[in-house]
Amino acid sequence: MRHSFSILSILITLMLLPTAAFAAKDSYKITFIAEGNKDSLLYMGYYLAQYKFFCDSAVNNGKGKFVFEGDRELDPGLYYITNNKDRFVEFVVYREKQRYTLSTDNENWKLGMTAKGSRENELFFNFNRVNEVFYQEFETAKNTMDSVEFNTVFIPAQRHRLDSIRMAYINQYPDCMLSRMMLATKDVDIPKEKADGSKMTDQERYEWYQLHFFDNMPLNDDFILRTPKSVFYDRVMEYVDKLLGRTPPDVICPLLDRVIDRAEPAPQVYRWLILNLTQHYLQSRIMVYDEVYVHLVQRYFATGKVQGLEPSTIDEQIARANKWEKLLVGRVAPELILFDTVHTPHSLHHMPGRYTLLLFWSPTCGHCRDIIPAVYKTYEKYADLLDVTAFAILTEPDEQTLAKWKTFLVDHQMTDPRWVHLNGAEANVDWREVYDVQTTPQIYLVDNEDHKFLAKKLNADILETIFQALMKDK
Repeated sequence: MRHSFSILSILITLMLLPTAAFAAKDSYKITFIAEGNKDSLLYMGYYLAQYKFFCDSAVNNGKGKFVFEGDRELDPGLYYITNNKDRFVEFVVYREKQRYTLSTDNENWKLGMTAKGSRENELFFNFNRVNEVFYQEFETAKNTMDSVEFNTVFIPAQRHRLDSIRMAYINQYPDCMLSRMMLATKDVDIPKEKADGSKMTDQERYEWYQLHFFDNMPLNDDFILRTPKSVFYDRVMEYVDKLLGRTPPDVICPLLDRVIDRAEPAPQVYRWLILNLTQHYLQSRIMVYDEVYVHLVQRYFATGKVQGLEPSTIDEQIARANKWEKLLVGRVAPELILFDTVHTPHSLHHMPGRYTLLLFWSPTCGHCRDIIPAVYKTYEKYADLLDVTAFAILTEPDEQTLAKWKTFLVDHQMTDPRWVHLNGAEANVDWREVYDVQTTPQIYLVDNEDHKFLAKKLNADILETIFQALMKDK
């Protein structure tokens, strides 16, 4: 397992934190009427990034009228009403007095929706009816047309028509929430030429796209956080996982800062981006991305820019980032001196050979039982070729585990004398604190010439790839 702080607790914090930046200004009263409806209870909910939450319920007055009301103003975003069975309809909460009536035909909630006292919802429901026409045309064509014609002719034509209608709506009502939400999902047009008219290279276009990916996204408006997963959350994760996925940390950090800082006028979006991007890089298996985690914590947590978390949680992140900063690839590995199975001391900084594997593991750890034997086999394959040694520390040196440790070494024939088995009970420093060993296994590769980390977060496959690269450089 990787280190983490609870996403659910973060989301609850986002929902309940009573900061001045987005404190309630008024109460809300949303009346929903579906004549003839027999449900005794309906629920109101909202989207939040990749999640959905209920926030209120209302009782049927016996005639299909339900009144949702509360003593604080609802946060802006896309909400829904449902019976939590087979009925569901969305509506908008955005920049209006939250006292309006939504009515519908009980037979078809979506198509029958009208709004009184809310221009935002009038526009929203009207567009939904247009959208539904396209959906019905799509279903009819799919069932009646030849598949080749459907895929090559009909779908592109319908997509073009719908895009045109959406852009006309956006241009006509640029400030309404639906327009801003639809624009948020529209990809930016990547230029082919520079300002001076010269042609952009593929790399230049890619870098431009990284810089301008969110140009259509209103990150400075809190409503965007309360939209369906595909509108905000998926776009953020696409950016992080795909567009920045093979980018070095020194490029990623300023790009993320640019995105986060754009959201600063929207305190909830700002907080969400900081917390979730930090969590993402905290859990990353890409060894060099620890640097991104350290950067985010030091820039936002350590400077007091994250609000609404327990001070202990903030302190925990800062302390971990400070440790990780000393363990980044390219930094000097902190010295360790421990004793082997016959109580002979060994120093990490005085290991023989060209490279040293530094391992923290225990036979009581399920992942270790799978990973360590595979790493050992890879080590054996390259130990002579690359002059590799190993500094393998038992992390649970209690009496029972010591016995299991020795049995494990025999059972897996881990007898190479250059692979030094070390008891973690005694050391020159608190290695668990210095190396932030909260989970196992943890495996580093150290260059013995300067004692710097060459790699970290290793398993057998990654180690094989690194050893192959080192063989080419010989």
